[in-house]
Amino acid sequence: MGEAAPALTGSELVLNRYRPLRPLGSGGSGSVWLARDEKTGLDVALKIVAREGKSAMRAEREAKAAAQLRHPACLRAYGFGRDSRHVYIAYEFVPGRTFREALRDGGLSEDAAIEACAQVCDGLAHAHAAGILHRDVKPSNVLLLDGERVAARVLDFGLAQMADAESLTEAGDVPGTLAYISPERLAGGEATPAADVWAVGVMLWEALAGRHPFWRGSMLETARAIEAGARPLGELRPDLPKRVLRVVDSSLATNPARRPTARDLADALRGAASFAASPRPAFTIPSRIDAGTAVAAALAGILAGWTAAALPFYPHGWPFGLGVLAAAATLWRERAGIALALAVPVLPLGNISLGLALLYAALASAWLLVTWREPRAGLLFVLGPLLAPIAALGLLPLATARVRAAPLRGLTVLLGVLTAALAAGIRHASLPLVGGPAPLGLGVAQARDPFDVAGSLARAAGNHPSLLLEACALALVAVALPHARARGRWAAAALGAGMIVLTVAAVPSAAAVPLLLSSWAIAAFTALRAPALGVPSAAS
Repeated sequence: MGEAAPALTGSELVLNRYRPLRPLGSGGSGSVWLARDEKTGLDVALKIVAREGKSAMRAEREAKAAAQLRHPACLRAYGFGRDSRHVYIAYEFVPGRTFREALRDGGLSEDAAIEACAQVCDGLAHAHAAGILHRDVKPSNVLLLDGERVAARVLDFGLAQMADAESLTEAGDVPGTLAYISPERLAGGEATPAADVWAVGVMLWEALAGRHPFWRGSMLETARAIEAGARPLGELRPDLPKRVLRVVDSSLATNPARRPTARDLADALRGAASFAASPRPAFTIPSRIDAGTAVAAALAGILAGWTAAALPFYPHGWPFGLGVLAAAATLWRERAGIALALAVPVLPLGNISLGLALLYAALASAWLLVTWREPRAGLLFVLGPLLAPIAALGLLPLATARVRAAPLRGLTVLLGVLTAALAAGIRHASLPLVGGPAPLGLGVAQARDPFDVAGSLARAAGNHPSLLLEACALALVAVALPHARARGRWAAAALGAGMIVLTVAAVPSAAAVPLLLSSWAIAAFTALRAPALGVPSAAS
């Protein structure tokens, strides 16, 4: 580090608040002391970094990132301060050892390693939802707490990338630790949540195989091994359950788009093995719920409750209970709740016609498969009927901006517009975007053949080409939105202008004022977010 660790004594307070008790360790960026917070009486882990070069700037970034995170798997930061020589971060103090120390000592069982990595993924999923990438996940940055049950904490967000922070790296730098850096970042690609997932995959492979998958003794050879990808874990550990092998191999896919999200990886790890060290209850709703899960649960409740109320559902009096059940199931397991919400309309649609129920069941099953890798996108189309009555359907592309797969963003918006049109027919309201009466009689009542029902619905949609054009135009905007963000404010302005041309100029019957307002709102939001999301590859 920049200078020797400061010689602290308990006779004087640091920042007039923290009384040093004993050193806990030191490293390349600073030292950590056990200290007593005289204001609260709590013991804290006080990180001390020399106030010179980039070390202090990274410490400030670390403190800022940690302060935004409120998750059991993320070490909590209590405070930050500086004086003329050092910067200080006060963390919660929890006795334990790092994942690296546990590997070195040989005291980490396979089940414990898998559960610890699942908890790391829980913390990373929380950080990713807050727009924070860790970028330096490795065994020495994971703390395993002392105790009978496995409990992990993610440490050191000093290299974190946040949506509103400038880069601290120079052109050509790839921040992080080489042995845990993903191949796309070695090639100069941008940092994404998938890079953090890769690092967890390396930790898993290392813990289960007993050696590192890439380290070759020199940095050049290690980099080449990373670019080539990891050997299948099953070649070294064929005795492990196949589900475990598949999960680890998927997290180390050289194509980042093929890796699971941190949330999906956590769920997959817990479903791939039995954990004697840390059993999970059969049904528990997490005490801390991030915004994405809350939105998914709310949409599941709305879909299940509204369809049971609006369609002929028997027995009566079930809509509220079904809505609550779908929301709770989504909080418990997102995919389970989404599947339940999508299944609720099958029975009431069967009261209209068997063919309609069979067609819907097939389409809902296909949609569940399409959104399997991104379950939180599964019910975003429900926003269509919610936005349409307030003339805000044009904002639907903005609501899908966090969906990673471009085709899925477009399909979600397209489905949202069509769902809004169907809901308008059920409510006997005018068609969204283009106005005019919604079709009431579709000729599907009592139909038994799902293909006949599909033909009737296709003819009804074909009778409203302007609505289909608007839906396709909004889908194109959704596909283009992240690309416009990455290319700066001029691209954001071009996106807004393009949306106006596609939705207002190309369809004269469209509701001009709501679509113009939506275009301006999308362009403004994209322009404001463009500097944060347009990350130069060399500095990512």
